[in-house]
Amino acid sequence: MKGKSTIRKILFISVWVLIGAGMVTLLAAAMRRQHNDRCKDFEVVIAGKQDVIFADLSEVTGMLKKAAKGDVKGQLIASLNLRNMEALLEKNAWIRTAVLYIDNKNVLHVKVQEREPVARVFTNSGSSFYIDSTGARLPLSDKLTARLTVFTGFPDRSKLTAKDSVLLNDVRTTALFIWNDPFWKAQVAQLDITDDGKFEMIPLVGDHVVRLGNGEDIAAKFHRLYVFYSTVLNQAGFEKYKVIDVQYKGQVVGVKDRAKAAVDSVQVRRNIEQMLQQAARQDDENAKLTTDAPAVQTPAVTIAAPDADNDPKPVKQDGPKKPAARTTANPPKPAGGQHRVPRAVMPKRNG
Repeated sequence: MKGKSTIRKILFISVWVLIGAGMVTLLAAAMRRQHNDRCKDFEVVIAGKQDVIFADLSEVTGMLKKAAKGDVKGQLIASLNLRNMEALLEKNAWIRTAVLYIDNKNVLHVKVQEREPVARVFTNSGSSFYIDSTGARLPLSDKLTARLTVFTGFPDRSKLTAKDSVLLNDVRTTALFIWNDPFWKAQVAQLDITDDGKFEMIPLVGDHVVRLGNGEDIAAKFHRLYVFYSTVLNQAGFEKYKVIDVQYKGQVVGVKDRAKAAVDSVQVRRNIEQMLQQAARQDDENAKLTTDAPAVQTPAVTIAAPDADNDPKPVKQDGPKKPAARTTANPPKPAGGQHRVPRAVMPKRNG
C-alpha cells in the first residue's frame, strides 16, 4: 500500500511539472511573439461635453508620432512605451486624461478626455483665456472659438495671488451655474468684475445691471432675480430699473430710472415671456420627477429712488411664502440650438 501511494505522488508531481513546463513554454512563445509583433493600426477617440473639439485628431496623431519617434503603425509593440505616450498627451492643455492600450489584434487604442471650457475670461489689459470645469486656465485656440459666458476685468498678473485664486473659483462656480441653466444661459450676456472682486451681470434682454456680489450662494441669488423678473414683467416693466441688486440674502433691491419709458418695448416683453415660459415648462417636467421638493420663499423686494446711494442698504422685509415651481438646485441640462448665445464680446462698462 505504501508503494502504491508513493507511485501516485510521483505521477501527480510529474503531471504538474509537465503542465508547468507547458505553461512556461507557451508564455515564452507569447512573449517572443509579442516582442516581434508590430502595431497593425491605431484608433483615436476624443470625448468631450462641448460640440467643439479643441484637441483635434491631427494634433493627437502628431503627438503620438512624436512619442513613437515615427509612424505608430508598423512599430514594434515592445518599443511602444504606453505610459510615456499617455504622459505626453496629457501635457496638452486641452487634454484632461489619456488612456492607451493594445488589443489582441495588435491595434493601439487611444482614448482622450478633453477639458470642458465653461467661461472666457478677459483681463484688464484685454488678454483672455478659458477656464474649465475644474478651474484650470486654458489657452485660446487658433482654430476654434467656444461660445461661453464672458467675464471681464480679471486682474492681469502672471502669477495669481490667493485673492485672485478665490476670485477665479467664484468665476468657475458662477459660470457652471449659468451653463447648466437654459434660462440664464440665454439671458446672461457677460459679467463684469468690479475692483472689489464682485460681479455685475449685463443681461442680453433689458437695459439694466444686476449686482450679484461674489460667487457665494450664486444659485439663490439667481433665484431671487428670477422671482423679480417674473413679478416685474407683469407690472412695471424692465425699462424702469437701471440697477437690480440681489447680493443681499433674501432680498432684491431695485433702483429706478425715471428717464426710461414707463412701459417696455413689446419685443423685449415677448422675448422675456418666451424664455420664462420655456423655463417653466422644463421645471414642470423636473417637478414630475421630484415631487417632494421644498417650497421656496419669495424674497422681499425693495425699490430705491433713482437718486439714492449706488449701494442702498437693504430693508429687511418678510416676503409672502408661496410654493415656487422653479428651483435651481438641479438645473436642467442645456438643449443645443434653442437659445440665443452672445457671440460678441462687449467691453467693460465704465461708471
